[in-house]
Amino acid sequence: MTGSSDVRHFDIFAGFYDLFMPKADPDVLSRGLALAEHEGTTGLDVGGGTGRAARAIPDMDWTVVDASGGMLAEAAAAGIPGVRGDAARLPVVDESVEAVTIVDALHHIGRSREAIAEAVRVLAPGGVLVIREFDPTTIRGRALVAGEHLIGFDSTFFGPDELAGMLDDAGLQVSVPERGFGYTVAGVKPQ
Repeated sequence: MTGSSDVRHFDIFAGFYDLFMPKADPDVLSRGLALAEHEGTTGLDVGGGTGRAARAIPDMDWTVVDASGGMLAEAAAAGIPGVRGDAARLPVVDESVEAVTIVDALHHIGRSREAIAEAVRVLAPGGVLVIREFDPTTIRGRALVAGEHLIGFDSTFFGPDELAGMLDDAGLQVSVPERGFGYTVAGVKPQ
């Protein structure tokens, strides 16, 4: 999921992570997933840590990919299968999943554009990439950026329009179904 400096933090806090992070909102994720050209049954939760996003949408067959062994152990304890891996080199076959989510994690991925390209590679035609992030231009976003850097995270945040441009550059049909401090950008892979 993350650069090596961030992985260390997640390994340390894995056992407590779900106590401090709010649950992923199934309605928000469902709005993004509904943009796919067909109903999906398989999903990849990239940088999914403990499987928060996967647990929010239980009617899909999810696999979490994360660089933190501690976070993957928590996902496994919650019944979500996981694979240790790098978001910029996903250990997944081309066009093999109908949905990819990156929820509250892209800012921790050191090579964001490569991670997006990998998500596009593994998506089946008509499948959807849903990214949930924090807008660094909002008041709460600026506080989050400062807080993460203060505790030593090597985070890079993108605003919704910048992120939408990155998905467009990767060849997806892009929409921004939600804006605000927490925002969602989704992209559908053309058939």
